[in-house]
Amino acid sequence: MKEHVIDLPKKIVIGKGVINNIPNYLRELEVGDRVLMITGPNVFNIVGKSVIEMLQDSKFEVSFKIVNNAHINTINSVIEEFKNERIDVIIGLGGGKSIDTAKYVSYILNIPFISIPTAASHDGVASPFASIKGLGKPTSVKTRVPLAIIADSKIIAKAPYRLLASGVGDVIAKFTAVLDWRLAHKLKNEYYGEYAASLALLSAKHVLCYANIIRRGDEKAARIVMEALISSSIAMCIAGSTRPGSGSEHLFSHALDLIAPKPALHGEQCAVGTIMMAYLHGKNWRKIRKTLKHIGTPTTAKELGIPDYYIIKALTIAHKIRPERYTILGESGLTWEAAENLARRTGVID
Repeated sequence: MKEHVIDLPKKIVIGKGVINNIPNYLRELEVGDRVLMITGPNVFNIVGKSVIEMLQDSKFEVSFKIVNNAHINTINSVIEEFKNERIDVIIGLGGGKSIDTAKYVSYILNIPFISIPTAASHDGVASPFASIKGLGKPTSVKTRVPLAIIADSKIIAKAPYRLLASGVGDVIAKFTAVLDWRLAHKLKNEYYGEYAASLALLSAKHVLCYANIIRRGDEKAARIVMEALISSSIAMCIAGSTRPGSGSEHLFSHALDLIAPKPALHGEQCAVGTIMMAYLHGKNWRKIRKTLKHIGTPTTAKELGIPDYYIIKALTIAHKIRPERYTILGESGLTWEAAENLARRTGVID
């Protein structure tokens, strides 16, 4: 077996008000005094300004960049602006776009990266993978593992509930992702890591067990979902690939991103995909759908705001998104008739 390197975060902090201790965490990590913060416009106004002031009061030199997307053109402009600056650590503060941008910039500039999520909407907060637009493919690219994750559950709980429900969808997706990984191991002799797979499944089961609390949308709910997202991200760090967290349900979501006039949130699309892929695997898809409904995560095309045609079309092309990744969709994918039948039987379309 070739060398298997596992890179993990050095520090993970979750809790109410932990954002107020950022200067202390940076000192403990001994990262240096020059900080580049990458964040979005809304997060900058809500919490970014106060974090910058906090760091400056603690004698850190802080530069910041406000981004609106995680497109390669935006990333390249950030790299060009700061490549000759002396920066000790990069902070990604905000949602997926800000964190993925910071993650990729840190990878290219070879500078440590700290993830500070303000919403529990997807599992990219702790994984070494980033979703970057403009690279010619809708899938994630490998970057680097965050040096630390600082997740303030009080701030995350204030984000729109839809984002939390989307995060649940991304965690639930681990059920079918692991099934696909096992299938690829059996049929294609692909590497399969039992520990990484078990950790990803534990994250999904964690969400199922605490669905009633998550439905409240409070600080405790935010903490539960964030812990599950970080846990599943760590599973990907251990596996060295997205296999424990991304399978046929993610391929379906990526396909929708390509063809739908207005795609829904990533986790929402993965949730709907998980229902259908669980059906194909012969698993208890009804239980998954029931839990998602209870939490408030979309389970139908109508709730996603995507016409039935694009759901069916995405199912027929999903296997082409990453042809090297074997899943329950097989190498030839689903016919239109089979895709439509699948979506109807699971209640995704009427």
